[in-house]
Amino acid sequence: MEKLKSMDQFEKLKKEERVVFMFSADWCPDCRVIEPILPGIEANYPEYQFIYVDRDDFIDLCIELDVFGIPSFIAYHSGKEAGRFVSKVRKTQEEIETFLNSLPA
Repeated sequence: MEKLKSMDQFEKLKKEERVVFMFSADWCPDCRVIEPILPGIEANYPEYQFIYVDRDDFIDLCIELDVFGIPSFIAYHSGKEAGRFVSKVRKTQEEIETFLNSLPA
């Protein structure tokens, strides 16, 4: 999964057709639990570009987007927020896939 490097990159990426930002941190135990399943999820949803956002590097972005728990996911379609799965609760592969399946076509 590509890592977000700058706010300029975020602004550019969110205008792409379909992108999912995953907010995480290296120290987050719930984030580490889902790490092994992420490559499979990416492979099952090739229509999305997945971007890793380090919460500690982009804390102002997290505040702006009301991301106060990790791991969390926010999807954008062509510059508009298409959906969010934001909470501090550990997520399962099934829950992440249910979120992705619920996004508008």
